[in-house]
Amino acid sequence: MTMARPAGPERSSAVVEPHASGTLFIVAAPSGAGKTSLVRALIERDPGLALSVSYTSRPPRPAEVDGVHYHFVGREAFLAMAAAGEFFEYAEVHGDLKGTARRAVAPLLAAGRDVLLEIDWQGARLVRSQAPECRSIFILPPSRAELERRLRGRAQDSEAVIARRLANSREEIGHAHEFDYIVVNDDFAQALADLQAIVRAQRLRQAVQGERHAGLIAQLLA
Repeated sequence: MTMARPAGPERSSAVVEPHASGTLFIVAAPSGAGKTSLVRALIERDPGLALSVSYTSRPPRPAEVDGVHYHFVGREAFLAMAAAGEFFEYAEVHGDLKGTARRAVAPLLAAGRDVLLEIDWQGARLVRSQAPECRSIFILPPSRAELERRLRGRAQDSEAVIARRLANSREEIGHAHEFDYIVVNDDFAQALADLQAIVRAQRLRQAVQGERHAGLIAQLLA
């Protein structure tokens, strides 16, 4: 599968200021790996993480809520936003446009908040090129059989869509090596614990703690 750039305006991006003290986390996965469920559970358990809700040109699925799962806009409206430079990153995924609005990321990072982006490998590559200090995580299913079972279990897509997502998953998984961390979602509780460990480890790095506790360090050295 080739995930081409959407026709029309060039990709646009916001610059993450180097002085921003928040950490940008990226989570990507093939459809059916359980990424969304893991991300929602992680956000619920960690009030220090802010989830950036992406924009998409596709219509909502049953039970999806605008502004919670995605910001749902039409294709023309999406392209208009792209032309106006409103996206941090965007790409065409499975035939639908998806993107992260710059206003949903930069202010939070500048305020010291950690921000999580739930995006595809293509968007992750673009974000890493602009914000190399970010931390990226790829979620893998335990097997192809389980991946197909989960896709069918959602009962949201046609056979043609399921077949396309399964075929596309090979290329998506082929980019897993580009990420900082890989988490296998076999046991949900363990996969969630792994994500929490990654976030906690990042927050305990010297560069982060040194900035956060500069006053304490200066006091101890006095």
